[in-house]
Amino acid sequence: MDSLREFDSSPNNNTSLINPMCTNPSNFTASMSSSASQSSSSSSPPQPPPSSSSSTLSRYENQKRRDWNTFGQYLRNHRPPLSLSRCSGAHVLEFLRYLDQFGKTKVHTQLCPFFGHPNPPAPCPCPLRQAWGSLDALIGRLRAAFEENGGKPEQNPFGARAVRLYLREVRDSQAKARGISYEKKKRKRPPHPPPPPPPPALPLPPSRNFGVGTGTQQ
Repeated sequence: MDSLREFDSSPNNNTSLINPMCTNPSNFTASMSSSASQSSSSSSPPQPPPSSSSSTLSRYENQKRRDWNTFGQYLRNHRPPLSLSRCSGAHVLEFLRYLDQFGKTKVHTQLCPFFGHPNPPAPCPCPLRQAWGSLDALIGRLRAAFEENGGKPEQNPFGARAVRLYLREVRDSQAKARGISYEKKKRKRPPHPPPPPPPPALPLPPSRNFGVGTGTQQ
């Protein structure tokens, strides 16, 4: 872990982050946007346009970089602050539970009359959570980013067994609460065509009798 690179703390990558210890995230977002506008209106010279290499990054790579910096902001705002080298699977679980407050997926409780109903006919007071698919994709990106930034695979906190079990538990509980299935559908293979009929048998040539076994003597 000595060669593990720390997170990018440049302001361009952190303007959209939310302070995990802030009781009112909207106020924090507003303060971040106002500070960004002040810095843009200062007398500093204009920034050069982004290089062609950054503009050619794929959408996945851009999202992975944002997720990586968001997790770094979370560790810096942790109390007490945490370094990446000391991050464990338990801290990753803390991060995932923290993200639930920004979720948009309705997860019905067992006391809700719409528990297990995929299309509830009316609103209910059940909490909003992060969808399992979003968390699973997030962990996949962070797991890859950890190793791309010098982390060893055997020390990857995003691949810890506790994280895998948590994601499985979230998947199963949300599937029951929402009445949907997350199981991957198996592709139906097209039926094999019947084998072609065997070719017709060729007629045998007529046998020729050369006097064998006739009992005639020469």
